[in-house]
Amino acid sequence: MLRFLLKLNALLASCWTFSRLLYRLHGTRLIGPPSEPVWYFAYGANMHDSAFRGWRGMRPLEWRPARVRGYRLRFNLGGRLRGRAAPANLAEDPRAEVWGVLYRITRRDLVRLDATEGVPWWRYRSLWLEAEDVNGDMLCAVTYIAQGDEDDCRPSLRYLTLIREGARAHGLPDHYIRLLEQVEHGKYPAASLGSRHSRRPMIPTGRTRRLRD
Repeated sequence: MLRFLLKLNALLASCWTFSRLLYRLHGTRLIGPPSEPVWYFAYGANMHDSAFRGWRGMRPLEWRPARVRGYRLRFNLGGRLRGRAAPANLAEDPRAEVWGVLYRITRRDLVRLDATEGVPWWRYRSLWLEAEDVNGDMLCAVTYIAQGDEDDCRPSLRYLTLIREGARAHGLPDHYIRLLEQVEHGKYPAASLGSRHSRRPMIPTGRTRRLRD
């Protein structure tokens, strides 16, 4: 049902006037013309083409590997049923960094992407930050962040595979891919993830290091 509502919202988001009204009702507003390009930083399943270009229907103008300092990767949002558990999230950590993919998309596509992620009316919210690409250039980009739980859950193997394959396909550094490979996947039904009977999973922290390591 949730997936259907997200798809419906994405369809409605194709109307710019409706989108402006929707954002205004949620205390925010759309800035800039719909054709203006912006950078979006993906750090979870959206790094995989089957998710970003396939299910979400995005058509990026270009992409490049990048990192964001001062945050670390977490899986502390709880999950949905049928193996789609513990979505990725960001948490502030001045000693850490998160690698991902910068996609250049139009503001209209960003609104459609917002809709598939439940922004601005559900769990995630937009966050503008500075991302550093592999050439050392700093770019202003938007990403998604949510108020997560204190403890991390175990993401499903399917979800982790999307993240790992997307990271490899887009040329993220080997040391970061090794960190992703250390994340434990869930071995229990999604409904039990994060319960008091679940052992807290190991989520490695990506400490800041030089770009060309």
